[in-house]
Amino acid sequence: MYENSRVAVIIAAAGKGSRMGSEMPKQFIDIGGQPMLVKTLQAFEDIDEIDDIFIVTGGEFTERCERLIEEYRIGKVSAVVSGGSQRQDSVFNALREIDRCEPDTEYVLIHDAARPFIKREVILDVLKAAAKTGAATACVAMKDSLRRFADERGTGTGSVSVDRSSYFAVQTPQGFRRDCIMTAYRKALGEGVYATDDATLAERAGYEVAIVEGDYGNIKITTKEDLPMENRVGTGFDVHGFAEDRKLILGGVDIPYDKGLDGHSDADVLVHALMDALLGAAALGDIGRLFPDTEAEYEGISSILLLERVGDMLSQSMYRIGNIDVTVIAQAPKINRYTEQMRDNIADALKLDKSRINIKGTTTEKLGFVGREEGIAAEAVCSLYR
Repeated sequence: MYENSRVAVIIAAAGKGSRMGSEMPKQFIDIGGQPMLVKTLQAFEDIDEIDDIFIVTGGEFTERCERLIEEYRIGKVSAVVSGGSQRQDSVFNALREIDRCEPDTEYVLIHDAARPFIKREVILDVLKAAAKTGAATACVAMKDSLRRFADERGTGTGSVSVDRSSYFAVQTPQGFRRDCIMTAYRKALGEGVYATDDATLAERAGYEVAIVEGDYGNIKITTKEDLPMENRVGTGFDVHGFAEDRKLILGGVDIPYDKGLDGHSDADVLVHALMDALLGAAALGDIGRLFPDTEAEYEGISSILLLERVGDMLSQSMYRIGNIDVTVIAQAPKINRYTEQMRDNIADALKLDKSRINIKGTTTEKLGFVGREEGIAAEAVCSLYR
């Protein structure tokens, strides 16, 4: 409650995030170990003045949102609402759901799920301003100098400077008395008018929109470049014993030798260690879980093909590979003459520059099962970033 009045928050999470270049909608991408949507929800969950949270998302993602709410114990979510064809339609669906579920709501805050770094102080300042004036939005002053076309229609080649002190970059949350924003939405939709934010609709309906000081850290994550830099390291280790009548495949290279390695797939111990390192760094599991040796579809399969799938998983999770270092531990055969081809195969599979890949061989000085030429081991280290 805020001054004995009920406050609801709409989290706009219906976008596809196509500019992010990921198959996964950006609101579900992990940031610091949590989905972006969860970080955003928790910012409002922890504020006493907020009573209800309404998430609006694509219909195909409502169950996913509900699972996250349960997993992370977000207690203030009153409903997950299916979105519309555009953001404005989606928010209006949520407004109508507030009318249905919590008709005594006095104030509504509207916030983008893609702004997970919103601070408590900004939220409360917007709420206070909305309670005072009826409509308010967080904004930040422009830092850069501004120019516009000399011809305001944008058809000319010349430009003129603009006084930046009169301009602000608009953020969310935006806050409103519920009756104000409902009136604004009904007027806009009745006239077939769509705007890029809710404050514009309130302004069109005749309401004065107050500017509240926002936060430069309250960025909207739109493209990969907006994600905070995150560095991870992974390790992998694998062992395979020798077997008769098998090809010896290492790094996708068929190496002439009188024995191969035993395994369900092509038993490429080098690539297996590498895949586990990559999956471990991204916390995506391991090859035994993803490609179990109980499945017929993986019998005899090329490990390079499986490596391609791992690379696709990393891309979908927005990870990029910094570097790869693999050590093959074998008394025999020697692999030095084949390492360049191995690097080529791995670079092609992961769509990675070859200069980021290192492969080397060593022995155990005839000690242990490797020294007795009973099999080959491999270990891998990799770094990821996003």
